[in-house]
Amino acid sequence: MTLLGIHVLGSPILRQETEIVTAVTDDVRQLIDDMFETMYMARGIGLAAPQVGRRERVTVVDVDREGGRHHPIALINPTIVLREGSARGEEGCLSIPEIYGDVERATRVVVQATDREGQPFEVDGTDLLARCLQHEVDHLHGKLFIDYLGIFKRRAALAKWEEEKVKYPTQVRLVTAEGGTVSAGRAERDG
Repeated sequence: MTLLGIHVLGSPILRQETEIVTAVTDDVRQLIDDMFETMYMARGIGLAAPQVGRRERVTVVDVDREGGRHHPIALINPTIVLREGSARGEEGCLSIPEIYGDVERATRVVVQATDREGQPFEVDGTDLLARCLQHEVDHLHGKLFIDYLGIFKRRAALAKWEEEKVKYPTQVRLVTAEGGTVSAGRAERDG
């Protein structure tokens, strides 16, 4: 497996629509494996293909990591077919490090997707899983959590990002095997 670079806010690929995966190939399965490894090392709970510079409509999530066990879900061509409830909750993003904001999301979603073996399946997610699924599906359509913030909170988040983005002159954040990030020629430890 390979750790992939995570594109940060400002990288054009984060705002582009992804392409439907027409066949689940070994390349797609390798992308999924690499995305999981990158997500875990970056201490995230979700990661979408555009965040690692890829155009495939693929995302991975794992919000239930209890006692060191993982419950990974890989979703190819995911579509949200049901949304219920509503709640505000804090979100962050591996592509916008150190920036957080409260976002209104459905408290339950049902997502239809294809798995890594090419088989259709459904995920019925509530609470954190529902929030994560919505966040990641948004990435596949060029939308970021900051797009949901009110004008003043969005301006504040973007002002803070102006200070943070200097750490990523190439608009890519490199995750290390130790769980830190390498940016602008220096290593940092994520806390």
